[in-house]
Amino acid sequence: MAIDDPVQPARAETDSASPAAGERATTWSALRPLVLRMHFYAGLLIAPLLLVAATSGLLYALSFQAEKFLYSNELTVPAGDRTLPLGDQLKAAREAHPEGTVTAVWPSAEDGATTRVLMTSPEVEEGKSLAVFVDPYTAEVRGELASYGGSGALPLRTWLDELHRDLHLGDLGRHYSELAASWLWVVALGGLLLWLGRRRAARRELFVPDRAAKGRRRTLSWHGAAGLWVVLALVLLSATGLTWSRYAGENVDAVQEQLGGATPVVSAALTEGGGAGGDAHEGHGGGGGGSHEGMAGTDVGIDNALAAARTAGVEGKLAVTLPTEGNGYVVKETDTQFPVHLDSAAVDPADGRVIDTLRFADYPLFAKLTRFGIDAHTGVFLGLPNQLALAAVAFVLIMLIVWGYRMWWLRRPTKERRLSAGRPMPRGAWRKVPVTALLPLAALTALVGWFVPLLGISLLAFLAVDLLLGLVARVRARTAS
Repeated sequence: MAIDDPVQPARAETDSASPAAGERATTWSALRPLVLRMHFYAGLLIAPLLLVAATSGLLYALSFQAEKFLYSNELTVPAGDRTLPLGDQLKAAREAHPEGTVTAVWPSAEDGATTRVLMTSPEVEEGKSLAVFVDPYTAEVRGELASYGGSGALPLRTWLDELHRDLHLGDLGRHYSELAASWLWVVALGGLLLWLGRRRAARRELFVPDRAAKGRRRTLSWHGAAGLWVVLALVLLSATGLTWSRYAGENVDAVQEQLGGATPVVSAALTEGGGAGGDAHEGHGGGGGGSHEGMAGTDVGIDNALAAARTAGVEGKLAVTLPTEGNGYVVKETDTQFPVHLDSAAVDPADGRVIDTLRFADYPLFAKLTRFGIDAHTGVFLGLPNQLALAAVAFVLIMLIVWGYRMWWLRRPTKERRLSAGRPMPRGAWRKVPVTALLPLAALTALVGWFVPLLGISLLAFLAVDLLLGLVARVRARTAS
């Protein structure tokens, strides 16, 4: 929001003369320089990281539709009259890639869509799967691509996702995204306070940019009004981004566990003497029964397992995880668009019996909210509207950063000094804050800094640099005098 926003001359109605209103004004007038200085430095120093995150996030949001065009040959086929058994499609994928080990199958979810068979394979790097696309009407293999994550991101989206998450630098690069997410909500809420605390002639200027303003005031008007419209989305993006961050994410998981909000998982464990044994990934063929290569018992086949899960009420867009040592089939609903369908069932491969079910309705509330938040952050919650909203928020964030830097440049002390730039509020603003407000604020800052470690560490670094600069300035002043 507003970077280094000086107090304007009074142009609006005066505050209420009541003591309560006067007390609030006094507290805010004391806190405002401190918030302004923090917002100035945070906006100035963290904005490059936010700019990278916003730009990569914008491209990621648009990649969903780009993938449909770029990989149309693999994703779509002419619709036929009748689909073949899933076992036949699985067999075709295995024959095309005998070196791979099948881990899961995503049956065709709509007319004209291919079936996706996921394999571990030497052809793809660790952590990714080889997705083999099969025509469900003819069992023709349409192609194969590297796939990543539960959303099945293909190479374009995977590349942009990794750029957004870690700049393709691995664990080292994850510090950038966690630092950006740690500060985004601070900058957003600080800017909101500064924008709401300004005096203005008309309430309309709170929501709509003042087109009559000129220069820096006009830029500030656009910066503040646009920020007001997206502040909630920015805070939510920051919060959901932290849930899978490296350090803050561990604390979030711990809190979630303590509150009993951990995401439950369907139990696919087989009782002793069950049908699965050995390597259940090998030899899965047709829809009927029969013994599979590397298995100690028989297997009813993927089609019968799928039918059993559907009988148990698990239907729609599905993903089938094949049996492993000591575990049966797991059939999960994967439709994350509202209303969400994420029920799942485990099936014994020996006799096709459903051994466990899990309904999304039975998830703890916190687990549901986490699921909604992460899916919204990754653009899969509401499909295309979700992706367009993400793209719009990312674009506005880019513009907020551009406007912020423009205001910083326009506020330079003298325009004759071309290399000079805007200066922050003077040091020592915290001394004017009442102790009754300063102590709780310091305690809250310490708590948040502990819970979000990179925020706390970077804040301490900012304070150390600021103190050093202040010391240098005092030494120079004494030397000059």
